[in-house]
Amino acid sequence: MRYGGRTVLDHVDFHLDAGEIVTLVGPNGSGKSTLLRLLAGAETATGGRILRAPGLRVGYVPQKLHVDPTLPLTARRFLDLPRRATAAQADAALDRAGLPAEVAARQMTDLSGGQFQRVLLARALLQSPQVLMLDEATQGLDQPGSAAFYRLIEDLRTDLGCAVLMVSHELHVVMSASDRVICLNGHVCCEGAPEHVSSAPEYRALFGSGTGGALALYRHDHDHHHDHAHDHDHAHDHAHGAQ
Repeated sequence: MRYGGRTVLDHVDFHLDAGEIVTLVGPNGSGKSTLLRLLAGAETATGGRILRAPGLRVGYVPQKLHVDPTLPLTARRFLDLPRRATAAQADAALDRAGLPAEVAARQMTDLSGGQFQRVLLARALLQSPQVLMLDEATQGLDQPGSAAFYRLIEDLRTDLGCAVLMVSHELHVVMSASDRVICLNGHVCCEGAPEHVSSAPEYRALFGSGTGGALALYRHDHDHHHDHAHDHDHAHDHAHGAQ
């Protein structure tokens, strides 16, 4: 994937299986959000291939969404964007996102940060997603609110059987909530089970070994090589060689 002559993603090759939680980590500018938007269909790759299971339903929760404070927009009306939801569908989505029914009548700009993010999640759940994608969905939430949100995502994975692909900077949460972690820095530095990635030299070069969940905001120089050959079956999403 290239922007203005600069390569943002190169030799990114991974798969996403049904029912697993995979988290993308990496420093600022490493291509995490770009990769998520590519897989969600919000952007088009300048090279490589993205393969999806036929008819795959994707729910996407953006990193942040600005709502004009002068625009009257209730949570219920927001759920009608871009297509109208029935009252039963809207109520079920809000309930599944952990919100009481009365939130539907409140203005989006009057919601707390946690409530706002859960309304975004409820809209994604209206798609009955087989893959749920979340881009820094807990940004701006305090630690208890963030922990509660991630517990909800784990419950949704169990209840819906959907795969979850998240971008997160909260390394301490990632390591406890993910089945698999992909460390990205323009390319896949390392991937695997959380305990494997956290001990990998490439991961430690980016984040150190005692950050306590804080994310280092620098890019590291590469003098190592990666094996990009993967052969996985039953992939929901597969991004290969995006340039």
